[in-house]
Amino acid sequence: MDKERPQLSLDELRQLRWLLGGLLILISVSTVGYMDVDVWLLAAATAGMVLVVTAWPALPARVPPVAHRLAFPAIVALFAWDFYSSAELLPAMIHLDFLLLLYRGVSYRKKRDDLQIIVLGLFVVMVAGVLSVSLTFALHILVFTAATLAILFVITLAEAAEAGMSAAGPGGAAPKSPRLPAGGMPPGWTEVRWRRLGRRLLDVANWRLLALGGALFVGVVAVSVLLFLAMPRFQIENGLFLDRFLTRKSQSGFSDDIRLGNVVDIQQDSSIALRVDVSDPGQVPATPYWRMVVLDEYRDGEFRTSRLLKDELVRNTLTTSFLRGAAAPSGSSVVWTFYLESGISRFLPLGGSFARLRFREPQSVEDGGRLRIVALRNEPVTMTAYRVEGMSTDGYVSDRQFGEALRRAQRAPPIPPAAEGSSGDAARPRTTYPLTTLEVPDRPADVAALQRMVAEASGGAKGSAAEFSVRAIRWLTGRHAYSLQVDLPAGDRDRVVAWMETAHPGYCELFATAFTLLARSAGYPTRVVTGFKGGDWNAYEDYFMVRNSDAHAWCEVYDGRSGWIRVDPTDGSAPVTEGPGKAAVEAGPRTQRPDRTWGARLDAVRILWYRRVVSFDQRTQIALVAGIKETTGRIGAVLRSMMGDGVASLRGWSKRPWETRRVLRWLCGAVAVAAAGVVWWRRGRGSWWWIRGWRRDGMDPVRREAGHWLRKIGRSGRAHAEGGAVVAELQRLRYGRRETWPKPQAVFRRARGAMRSRAGGA
Repeated sequence: MDKERPQLSLDELRQLRWLLGGLLILISVSTVGYMDVDVWLLAAATAGMVLVVTAWPALPARVPPVAHRLAFPAIVALFAWDFYSSAELLPAMIHLDFLLLLYRGVSYRKKRDDLQIIVLGLFVVMVAGVLSVSLTFALHILVFTAATLAILFVITLAEAAEAGMSAAGPGGAAPKSPRLPAGGMPPGWTEVRWRRLGRRLLDVANWRLLALGGALFVGVVAVSVLLFLAMPRFQIENGLFLDRFLTRKSQSGFSDDIRLGNVVDIQQDSSIALRVDVSDPGQVPATPYWRMVVLDEYRDGEFRTSRLLKDELVRNTLTTSFLRGAAAPSGSSVVWTFYLESGISRFLPLGGSFARLRFREPQSVEDGGRLRIVALRNEPVTMTAYRVEGMSTDGYVSDRQFGEALRRAQRAPPIPPAAEGSSGDAARPRTTYPLTTLEVPDRPADVAALQRMVAEASGGAKGSAAEFSVRAIRWLTGRHAYSLQVDLPAGDRDRVVAWMETAHPGYCELFATAFTLLARSAGYPTRVVTGFKGGDWNAYEDYFMVRNSDAHAWCEVYDGRSGWIRVDPTDGSAPVTEGPGKAAVEAGPRTQRPDRTWGARLDAVRILWYRRVVSFDQRTQIALVAGIKETTGRIGAVLRSMMGDGVASLRGWSKRPWETRRVLRWLCGAVAVAAAGVVWWRRGRGSWWWIRGWRRDGMDPVRREAGHWLRKIGRSGRAHAEGGAVVAELQRLRYGRRETWPKPQAVFRRARGAMRSRAGGA
């Protein structure tokens, strides 16, 4: 007949439940390691106190009753004060969670209290994982889930055992082990011998059942990973059914025309318009420019894309998920991933020329060709993600075709002036593409004013486009300060030319337009470019956050030979170095403004969704596998190096000459170790067990006194009938549950009498 498998007693189940509750609290508190909240001191206090109380469960009974009565009001008061002083709700809630975990961890718990620990711990684990955007969250939630399943299983077994003992009759009724008032006697199950409990768990463990449960748990995790890889990607706001509550309004309004004040309106909005993720952050310039629209045609304070350029965009319309750019593929493996919010523009922000551009799915796009711009056929209503390879950020746009067309136009006969009295586009002769970058206001007063200002700015000197740009920018910034509040002069003249003659401040559009008119009047083809400049570096997920307030307008001047150079007249910076690729990256992203606000933390959650879910494609899978292989290889190399060093040290030690002094030193050391072992084996073990017994018994004077009388009776020699009965009662006091104890003082009196009778008989 098979031997019945041993079962855990009710007290042992309660001890295991106590241990698992403390473990859940420690797992929850450990989230402080990757959560950027000032809670380190509270976390350390919680972890330390829970560790001590979990190891010695009898300690909570020593807490004064008044402490339990005042604990919850004190916690509520601390939460109110924390929220009032910091004015931040989420950090205050995290502090409150830690305080509640601490209170539950240092007091005896009922079933509902253990369930509260699960809920409180799950909250802090989820908050830490979501807001810190750390991939450690995946491992953390798995460990927390396993511990939660274990404690729920133990709670179920303990309830079944209590119900079984209650159903057995009055004599077998199990104590409910209520949460005791502070200062009361601890329940019997608090007398824990953790080593003995561990051996009991090994004895009662059903390894086949545990293996099956572990396999099911691993299988659920594996299926979840496979579903993640196979599930369709969707917009996070659509998945959360928030799309119907969002107002789709274009905040930036970047289009193929721009009026004075449009960019200023954009800058009033601080919401995020663009996110840029780069595989090599060191390739990001200190002040990046994100080109969107090229504007070459000017009409009295308004720039627009000329009809010829629009026709070129329309002719190059195609539906594709892959677009090959004009830049030659380089050996650099830098990949730029852009996440453009909806309502910004149909023009895609780019750093400059590129080799390849990829979308997640086919899009109807317009390829700007020599303009180095790309536009969607329609403005998107959801976030648009695209990946760019081989992108230049040097501020130089190669365009040799423009130089050839410009030289042909300059050799052609001049176009007769418009008829007197005519106005509008009908009276203006049709121009070719190069000539639009030389157009200026044609009113005589405006032309004369521009020529005069060009002479003042250049000092009458002729030079390259870059040299003129430096002088013109110095002249502009010397006369005009920067301001978003500008009053343009009224009258019949061109408003920008009239503003240039004053000393009024201006915004980026005015500076860009004024510089364009100056450069064109001096004979340098110039155009306006709009887009974004700069951005903030998200310190949580390491990517650029470009806001609508970073909207900007600048200029591009043709260098006279092969391409366009970037000129930003607003901040007074010099033009980029002429020539493709010669404008070196100024600095990495660490020179940017690191954003560590809660807004950046929440935005990191959104970008994480698009990184790990929406944009998780085959390329990302390959990169992930390559990263795992690289990490594994690096760890293996370190281990092999450590083993090699150890073997080399051992080999060197063995090859050293064995002198008499060395032999004697090793022999003396071996003899000393052996002697210490013998002394410990004969004397030290008893002292150690005595120390452990003293530490264990020191908490209960009744058990300590019973152990004292057991030792005295044991040393007295043979036991008689009365002594045997007293020994049995003393053993119940020393090792039994408190509920089964006889009256301690009566037992001690009988033991004292037994010892006296034993002495008298002797």
